[in-house]
Amino acid sequence: MFQMDIDALKKSIFSITNDHSFEVAALKIFHYQASHNAIYRSYIQALNCEHGKVNRISMIPFLPIEFFKEQKVMSSGTGHEMVFTSSGTTGGPPSRHYIADASLYKESFMNGFRHFYGSPEKYAMLALLPSYLERIESSLVYMIDHLVKESKNSDSGFYLHNHEELVMKIKKLTGAKQPFILWGVTFALLELAENYGLDIGHAIIMETGGMKGRRKELTREELHHKLCESFHTDVIHSEYGMTELLSQAYSKRQGIFQTPPWMKILIRDMNDPFATVSPNTIGGINVIDLANIHSCSFVATQDIGKLQADGRFEVLGRFDNSDIRGCNLMLS
Repeated sequence: MFQMDIDALKKSIFSITNDHSFEVAALKIFHYQASHNAIYRSYIQALNCEHGKVNRISMIPFLPIEFFKEQKVMSSGTGHEMVFTSSGTTGGPPSRHYIADASLYKESFMNGFRHFYGSPEKYAMLALLPSYLERIESSLVYMIDHLVKESKNSDSGFYLHNHEELVMKIKKLTGAKQPFILWGVTFALLELAENYGLDIGHAIIMETGGMKGRRKELTREELHHKLCESFHTDVIHSEYGMTELLSQAYSKRQGIFQTPPWMKILIRDMNDPFATVSPNTIGGINVIDLANIHSCSFVATQDIGKLQADGRFEVLGRFDNSDIRGCNLMLS
């Protein structure tokens, strides 16, 4: 595939409107990555998959996410503009995502946010992300920092451990009837909820995950019930993204996520990582992220979930000792 084709494909990704245009773009990206991504190509070859014969999404192999911990997963010979790293709090090395085109990441998360919430200028953006702010290579901080700037609101900003200042800002925005989004890592939102009596039912509270040993793990249902009670709101929103991807899914209620048009979720069999299951069956979450052109758009995550017939999905947990079967073909 020539460079001009890649440029045209990048432009077309954010114009996808139906399953057919998604599949056409997905197959083009798959064949490009199968040819130009050395790690993905070697993995496909180890599976005895002839990528030239792949003509349906259901035939595409998904790269286990663990490869991002051990390998430089890139789909071109160009250099990278930046590197995002995961928190690495699960006992192993952190994932590293080499970003060849930062503008593509910006375009993806901005289009995704607008798709679900409209213009960032409608809101003040408050970010309570202590464990992420302490890392300079967090893709979440990079995204929200850009949204803070795009909000063009002087009250937008980040908060580390200065809860008193955040509470004052929340009360100010509430009094002024200014719509705002409170982005928060899970354990920090719980601490805020438990220590302050805040009535912010009119705001969007956006939970981004991130307990990871900081507190007793809760189910999303338990977490949202606690937060709803403490913040006097009927609903908690959630963002689903990860270091290894360039796109995000969002949930506006009950932990049911929706993807933007250039992102799709498939569920793989719990016992056979190369087989997918029918809707409403619990299994491993596979993600197609078409914005991830220069890395890998087909990632088998460590998350467990369930897909609905309309494409919406739930995240139900994570694999224990999450070495996905088949990934040791290349990691050694």
